[in-house]
Amino acid sequence: MRNFIATVSLLALAACGMSGQDNDAAETNIAATADSGSEYGYETYGDDNLADTMASNDAAYGKGDAMPGSADTIADPEDRPVMQAQVVLDRRGFGPGVIDGKMGLSTENALRGFQEANKLEITGKLDTKTRSALEQWRDIPATRVVTIPASWSTETFYEMPDSPADQAKMKRLGYTSLDEKLAERFHTTVDVLKQLNPGGVPAGMKGGASTTGPAKRATASATPTPAKSGAAQNAEDGFTPTPNNDSFFTAGRQIRVPNIGADRIAPGKVEKGDWQKTLASLGVGTEQAEVTRIVVSEKAGTLKAFDADDKLVAMFTVTTGSKNDPLPIGEWKILGVARNTPFAYNPELFWDVSDDEEKQMLPPGPNGPVGVVWIDLSKEHYGIHGTPEPETIGRTQSHGCVRLTNWDAARLSQMVSTDTQVIFEA
Repeated sequence: MRNFIATVSLLALAACGMSGQDNDAAETNIAATADSGSEYGYETYGDDNLADTMASNDAAYGKGDAMPGSADTIADPEDRPVMQAQVVLDRRGFGPGVIDGKMGLSTENALRGFQEANKLEITGKLDTKTRSALEQWRDIPATRVVTIPASWSTETFYEMPDSPADQAKMKRLGYTSLDEKLAERFHTTVDVLKQLNPGGVPAGMKGGASTTGPAKRATASATPTPAKSGAAQNAEDGFTPTPNNDSFFTAGRQIRVPNIGADRIAPGKVEKGDWQKTLASLGVGTEQAEVTRIVVSEKAGTLKAFDADDKLVAMFTVTTGSKNDPLPIGEWKILGVARNTPFAYNPELFWDVSDDEEKQMLPPGPNGPVGVVWIDLSKEHYGIHGTPEPETIGRTQSHGCVRLTNWDAARLSQMVSTDTQVIFEA
């Protein structure tokens, strides 16, 4: 997989709120040195997979579905057919959006993409023929049990200020709680994680404390032990950390999660630094298809990605604009990709924001206005990017740009290059 990275910062983006500056000194170094701690800024699975310790490492990589020492013997007490289908679709590149075990807009779109790619009748339903086509992945369970890395207890989380002026004072627009970080890692929501872990322990786990491998299982309790802030690794002057009791889950404990895969980070594929850590935090691997053409449909609210043989290899639900900032229909080019980039907030470029507000330079982070990725297009002021609110994709309007979940945006950013054709259609 080619790994092209353009150092793009302070991009010319009017509809989505970023304004251009010719200032080389302000450019983002997206191959920055990793944070202090391990060599990569986080605990890795192993030398052959630089994802975090919660990586799937399933049969696709020859290691079996469960991690060594994990609670693979804790059987899921529920049959979750829709979630299992969502997990498989997500692994195959047909993003169901937030994995929640429910049929919805994004899951139906993912099924349409899978059906088109496999020459099935396009129904958007989990019908008999589609179930049969998905049968080859029947051994992939809907959920798995992992241990939340103990290092997460040393992180400090901060509430997100409402005003851009206050956000600009922060060093990073990071996750607001351990719960939020955990949910994004497994392409789901905090509510779904709570449903999979009644009383704070994995569904199917018998009460009482025990150990499996190096980590202790959670003790059955209606009120799990709250997360601890630990060392102020990302301390923010003048900002108060999120209260400890805001986190339902706790570092070092076991938890049942959607069994997302395709999260292997191959050694040497990413410059050691912040982006590799971001991929690990999103459960996104480096082994992605190369695409020569992407097509965004305003009517369908989808982004399709085709390879050199014109085969549909990925499809994601997207938000494509609004009445005030419509999708610019036409054919465009990709000028570059910025990862973990700052955001130049200019109130004059938003129709729904007072021009009396001051311009601000917002720091990067998953909770920034464009999430973790900005794919710059030849259509001035427009791009494809992530979002701090994955559950809103396909359901709310944008300021003209194409918006995806952070994990889908991160995946797409590794598929495209400056040779990739971009088509926006009505």
